[in-house]
Amino acid sequence: MEAKAVARYIRIAPRKVRLVVDLIRGKEVGEALAILKHTPKAASPVVEKLLKSAIANAEHNYEMDPNNLVVSKVYVDQGPTLKRFRPRAMGRASRINKRTSHITVVLNEK
Repeated sequence: MEAKAVARYIRIAPRKVRLVVDLIRGKEVGEALAILKHTPKAASPVVEKLLKSAIANAEHNYEMDPNNLVVSKVYVDQGPTLKRFRPRAMGRASRINKRTSHITVVLNEK
């Protein structure tokens, strides 16, 4: 039995989110929350909220004990990229890619 939560179209580049997500993979839920609380990255509050959502899903939908949960899988996929232009010298323009992420957290009971 596994419970999961997905956050889609998050406006942070996947590369930046993966740095945070790699810290909690395979950890127990309490330890993962503590790590996210003390990680000074922009993605950590988003991942923390998603992890809490996955815990709530496990508790309410599958009657799992929240004290025995482990982060079994957590991964980040790239979402659509917003393409923007920035003015440059001599009338030129350069493209800026504003990337989005889809984050998935899967929990199992140990």
